[in-house]
Amino acid sequence: MTYDRLVCANCAAPVSQGRCPVCRANRERLQQEGPFAGLNPVTLIALLVALVATLALVARTA
Repeated sequence: MTYDRLVCANCAAPVSQGRCPVCRANRERLQQEGPFAGLNPVTLIALLVALVATLALVARTA
């Protein structure tokens, strides 16, 4: 999940604004996790299956 949609339970402001220490800490944590941290496992598996299918198709035509 991206932090631009999260609302802080401490100050009730969007986490992306970083109004309180809790917001700033969570914003930093989410930024350090990387681009695929917000994807759920089902989406990751679907992306992996699509990648394998694409590679199989390319290998078959080459």
